[in-house]
Amino acid sequence: MSFQSSLRCLWAGVALCAGASLWAGEVEVLHYWTSGGEAKSVAELKGMMAQRGHTWRDFTVTGGGGQNAMAVLKQRVLVGNAPAAANIKGPAIQEWAELNVLTSLDAMASFEKWDEVLPKVVADQMKYKGRYVAVPVNVHRVNWLWANSAVLKKAGVAALPKTYDEFFAAADKIKAAGFVAVAHGGQDWQDFTVFESVVLGVGGPAFYDKALVKLDRAALSSDEMKKSLEVFRRIKGYTDDKSLGRDWNVTTELVINGKAGFQFMGDWAKGEFLAAGQTPGKDFTCSAAPGTDKAYTFNVDSFAMFQLKGWEAQKAQGYLAYLLMGKDFQEKFNLRKGSIPVRLGMPMDKFDDCAKTSSKDFVSTSASGTLVPSVAHGMALSSSQQAAMRTAVSEFWNNDKLTVAETLSKLLAVSAPKQK
Repeated sequence: MSFQSSLRCLWAGVALCAGASLWAGEVEVLHYWTSGGEAKSVAELKGMMAQRGHTWRDFTVTGGGGQNAMAVLKQRVLVGNAPAAANIKGPAIQEWAELNVLTSLDAMASFEKWDEVLPKVVADQMKYKGRYVAVPVNVHRVNWLWANSAVLKKAGVAALPKTYDEFFAAADKIKAAGFVAVAHGGQDWQDFTVFESVVLGVGGPAFYDKALVKLDRAALSSDEMKKSLEVFRRIKGYTDDKSLGRDWNVTTELVINGKAGFQFMGDWAKGEFLAAGQTPGKDFTCSAAPGTDKAYTFNVDSFAMFQLKGWEAQKAQGYLAYLLMGKDFQEKFNLRKGSIPVRLGMPMDKFDDCAKTSSKDFVSTSASGTLVPSVAHGMALSSSQQAAMRTAVSEFWNNDKLTVAETLSKLLAVSAPKQK
């Protein structure tokens, strides 16, 4: 065995090179991959681990939209009973790292050259004080607009809208033809998913970064933000009266079944279209949300790796990290989930046209600096800031009596104190 092979064994769980039974261990993983293609992808990952003799145990906590799971996770970690990995992303990774409970993945990251195969903006989110503590597995583009091709044709909409003027003209035609113009699930994260795409389309990526990521007070109180709120509220008029509390996948079914024309949603929605046997470009279409074709809001699923006791557990954890960043898993998982590989330079010939567009735009926006984190999906703000922003935007969506000025004040309250 060569020296490099020996190093690979050490940093990727040893089972790559030795008899699996010698180094078999258990990985307990907290994740939320429970529906459709996600569950199939988890099953495949479990199989890959089993081939090396490792066993997989799901860490499941129901309810609370993930908040309950995080509370139980914190309790377990603080008493020294951490799982091997947990589905944690964005600034929350750094929050956990500050507790000194995450393990360093730098040795593996250096050997596998993660800095070379990941965009810097993504790699930085996986690090704490310059050291890798988490593994990214995919990239979801959030600023998508999905459409039912048959509904658009029946309504006389010839092309997907590139601007909000075009969008509202198309929505009027769809509504007049007897369909729901915009399928929307009235939950705060779905409200903010629409809102951030509107802000990106109205103000552009530089404004988006200032207002929603840096919480710049001038940007938050600007005319661009006022217009964003006005466009956002106007979109609500094209939704149906049963949207309140509806799950995103049930909402996507309205588009799939030809009851609605458009949906603003990340590309996990595509997994629902594909699972229903529909073909992109034929049964449904995908395009960047109006005004955002030169920008990209990303949502990256990642796993933070916790400090473990015991050689076997550490080796199983190391092999899990190795698999998650491996080309094989990145391809198989993302083909099912609707997302794209987070690794740069991956072949896309097996992916559909929507994914190919997403990949091309991911690379180009990474190079141009217009690749920005999704605030709605926990990639930019602290958990408390994100919750406050979501609440303010969702209240504005649901309460027509709230004014733009009142909502601007709430958004400003989330921002840092004005600098002198």
